[in-house]
Amino acid sequence: MPGRSGAFRAAAILVLVAVIIASLFAIDRRPATPVAVTPATIPNPAQDDLSAELRRCSALGPQDPEDARCVAVWEENRRRFLGKPARPLPPQTSLGAAAPATPAKEDAR
Repeated sequence: MPGRSGAFRAAAILVLVAVIIASLFAIDRRPATPVAVTPATIPNPAQDDLSAELRRCSALGPQDPEDARCVAVWEENRRRFLGKPARPLPPQTSLGAAAPATPAKEDAR
């Protein structure tokens, strides 16, 4: 009887291999699912302005907290990151000039 169990085992392996091959063939013959094509997104100019300002403020280094525009830009970046609606950025004073964070105070004696 030992020969009979070997033949049963071989037949079971052949059936298993046949099922695997048939499954792979059926998967290969299925029609391909259409790929959803997303339209190319046009970058929002406000986001580009924000990105440019963030790069400028990062380049300032230690003077960054002193620049009022940079403080506003970083705050807007945090708002957008947290999913809040975008607000317009404050107007830029001049292209490389840093706006003072606080107005100059005169010494009152």
